Amino acid sequence: MTANLYALFASHFPADKTACCIETHDGQYYSWGDVERASARIANLFASLDLPRGSRIAVQVEKSPEALILYLATLRAGFVYLPLNTAYRAAEIEYFIGDAEPAVFVCSPKNFGWVAQIAFKAGTRHLFTLDEITSGNQGRNSGSLLARAMHFPDTFATVDRQADDLAVILYTSGTTGRSKGAMLSHGNIASNAKVLQQYWHWQADDVLLHALPLFHIHGLLVAANGALLNGSKMIFLPRFDAAEVCRQLPRSSIFMGVPTYYVRLLADSGFDRRTCRNIRLFVSGSAPLLADTFTEFVARTGHTILERYGMSETAMLTSNPYAQERRGGTVGLPLPGVSLRLATTNENGHDTVSGPNEIGDIQVKGPNVFQGYWRMPEKTAEEFTADGYFKTGDVGKFDSAGYLAIVGRSKDLIISGGYNVYPKEIESVLDEIDGVVESAVIGIPHADFGEAVTAVIVKRPEAKLTTDGVIALMKTAIANFKVPKQVFFADELPRNTMGKVQKNLLRERYASQPDITSSAC
Repeated sequence: MTANLYALFASHFPADKTACCIETHDGQYYSWGDVERASARIANLFASLDLPRGSRIAVQVEKSPEALILYLATLRAGFVYLPLNTAYRAAEIEYFIGDAEPAVFVCSPKNFGWVAQIAFKAGTRHLFTLDEITSGNQGRNSGSLLARAMHFPDTFATVDRQADDLAVILYTSGTTGRSKGAMLSHGNIASNAKVLQQYWHWQADDVLLHALPLFHIHGLLVAANGALLNGSKMIFLPRFDAAEVCRQLPRSSIFMGVPTYYVRLLADSGFDRRTCRNIRLFVSGSAPLLADTFTEFVARTGHTILERYGMSETAMLTSNPYAQERRGGTVGLPLPGVSLRLATTNENGHDTVSGPNEIGDIQVKGPNVFQGYWRMPEKTAEEFTADGYFKTGDVGKFDSAGYLAIVGRSKDLIISGGYNVYPKEIESVLDEIDGVVESAVIGIPHADFGEAVTAVIVKRPEAKLTTDGVIALMKTAIANFKVPKQVFFADELPRNTMGKVQKNLLRERYASQPDITSSAC
């Protein structure tokens, strides 16, 4: 029996293929039969390209039902799906194409010009476009991928794949600034989806309100996969909008979001108990949920948000329980099949397991843990212990009941609005700005984003740098979610005796300061 992830999903599709699989916010309707036929056409197109086994299909497109169908078609055809953040710019895309060497790249029509220059120069054989389909342009200007696929049959025999075969590559940056491709197999993803289906008590009549992006593990491998495995309808929003979410919530039973979504819902006067009357489960992840948000949400809606913990390399690791107590400030209990431990290093350099309320590095093992980093065997070996546990880089502690709390990170990762931001990458761009001597990037607690990316810059005396000027330059160079929301200027950066910048002191110094104005320094 094949372990192809698409075959697993298809085995759980409703018997009535005319039932709705995806409904868009503006009333478009995609049945399960539509999804099967459309994914078959695209899979047939890919099969006709005579691609080598294991070829990567890189995708940077706007969210749409067709984008999700493209993901399914890639799995069905036996190739490797590689989603990329739509905010990435040319320098970032050039790196991903050079590293992953995709045989196919699918982009938005508006980006075709600059993407084509990069892709063809790097040797990418096939470039297609896929537009965001709306009620105003459905069937027109939808891109070359669908135009080509329309000429192929609407049936396709799903390619046989084993559980260890690679299904998806998710790029996750490292503290050195070099992005790493986390390789997830069909078995990794399937095991996690099946555990979550049971642990979160998915019901036959569940309807998922999907407001997350599709290039991220949360929106794709948790939310969308959960609905596909359960044969549940999805209401697709192109992006999060509090008013639109409030309008669609009464028609839904499950909602998943990052903490920023919940902060913005609470700020909407139309969000109340009546709006949430049919919701069975609210899930939060990808960043820490502030205690005030957790408490206020219960008071406003009567619902307790379920927090969970995962990462690109492991999918979901822990979750607050569905039917038992959900503890604010924790990410719950290890999921079934996941072995999770906290480790510390003693004076002899040996790892020892931490007891209750002791802080340690989070390490995990299980069928959900990835295969390693793409073309980085040395880095892969470095991130695993001798007995096979993956070192997450996060630091946590268990309470007396076994609930895990994330208390920090052993790396300088910043999580802003649910996205991973790595300081070194941003610092390298800041340091190239004329007049900048050096920089340090830190995360400061923020009620909306969880953490705000903040830059501290040492400039040359004659430099006429301003906050707005630096931010404007950064917006032309990197994805918007990485751009500092605050910029401070300092005479020097604090360092320890070894010369390392003491970012903990910077956090303490600037956490309580208001945003500075845009004035020359």
